[in-house]
Amino acid sequence: MPFARLALAALLAGTLAHAQAPTPAAAAPAKALSAGEVLDRQLARLEREFVPAAEALDEAHYGFAPTAGEFKGVKTFARQVRHVASANFQFAAGILGEKAPVDLGGDDGPEALKTKAEIVTYLKASFAYAHKAFASLKAEALAEPIPSPWGSGTTTRLALAVHTVDHGYDHYGQLVVYLRLNGIIPPASRQ
Repeated sequence: MPFARLALAALLAGTLAHAQAPTPAAAAPAKALSAGEVLDRQLARLEREFVPAAEALDEAHYGFAPTAGEFKGVKTFARQVRHVASANFQFAAGILGEKAPVDLGGDDGPEALKTKAEIVTYLKASFAYAHKAFASLKAEALAEPIPSPWGSGTTTRLALAVHTVDHGYDHYGQLVVYLRLNGIIPPASRQ
């Protein structure tokens, strides 16, 4: 457990340093950010990369999953996006200590969401809800034990916030592969 806390502290300190790095054009010192603001900036960065990637693939290919190589049983593009959106809702609800405001579905999100438009709308709503949760983060409660949103045990608001971002980037990397396999340069990689 001490290592996990040390790793989270190092991640937060590194993120804080990155978020407050001086820019050449900055004349006045930057305002000190709260941990919640630092984490929310990381969430916003993920959102700026993930949502355009989800929008970049045309509807006809939303059911795409790679088949050449070691891809047996992987999620389709649509399921990747629904999975991240559902996880965003689940983690944010855990931070807020409330029931998720939408159907989370199974591991791949709600099966009822079929079209690209429905899935992207669900994804955007998940980021809005996660921003609400991150805005509620207070330094004194970051490491306080809270019930785990997946059923058993406890976690912390800090762990859920960090996991929201790292989980999203894990799946963003997969979306990048799917886009490139379909001849699409991910929006974040374009000039």
